[in-house]
Amino acid sequence: MTFSLPPNRPALMGILNVTPDSFSDGGLYATTESAVARALQMTEEGADIIDVGAESTRPGSQPITEQEELNRALPVIEKLANQNITLSIDTQKPEVARQALRAGAKIINDIGGLRDPQMFALCAQEKPYICIMHMQGTPETMQQSPKYENVTAEVKTYLLEKAQQAIKEGVPKEKIWIDPGFGFGKTLEQNLILLNHLEAFTETEFPVLIGASRKGFLSKIAGTEGSDQRLEATLAFQTIAQVKGARIIRAHDIIAAKRTMNAVAAITAANLRPQ
Repeated sequence: MTFSLPPNRPALMGILNVTPDSFSDGGLYATTESAVARALQMTEEGADIIDVGAESTRPGSQPITEQEELNRALPVIEKLANQNITLSIDTQKPEVARQALRAGAKIINDIGGLRDPQMFALCAQEKPYICIMHMQGTPETMQQSPKYENVTAEVKTYLLEKAQQAIKEGVPKEKIWIDPGFGFGKTLEQNLILLNHLEAFTETEFPVLIGASRKGFLSKIAGTEGSDQRLEATLAFQTIAQVKGARIIRAHDIIAAKRTMNAVAAITAANLRPQ
């Protein structure tokens, strides 16, 4: 099956964590059966892409082995591959990405931002869609006092350099997305600076993916506590990103995200003038 971004609104990427320890929904979809059911539910609710992640990348998380990640992800992808669903694999590991593509995934969502040279080679050979995300440090260390001289300029430079390197390696330019990496090695202030200067990314030639759904820094904005109390702040963040040109939005709450996205698209398309 082919995939293209919707012309009039962002694509909606549904988050499917097949992990026991993700920050928001860890353990809820840790079996193949529950994960497949959730993917089908999100598709029914309006998700355009299902992003399968088998390793938690919450702040302070510990890495797992390649084999454990494969054991979690592959059965889910294999069962969904014949369901006419566009699948993404959320991984930093080239071999996990390779086997996920063979099982039916069409997109690699690399939170490692193409740090591993083998990921370049894989993308050049297989030519999937690839999302390059920025992260300072690793999930284990990324929130330990992240520092930047100019967060927007540094994140943009990193992403564009990796994108150009990927093109030189043979990855089709039209299949490259970029992600500023909200919450990955950024303070609250740095996240807000990136959002308020998102045009620096959306005005490039690469579609921008936004992943802020239910993240901890949203509680600091909204004055709420647990991840289940961050919906309104998530939708506000995603709305601003959409208005500023984001092309893919990654979300847990599909119905709310899709309704908000469609409303924003209708409002911005109206282009009303004062009478």
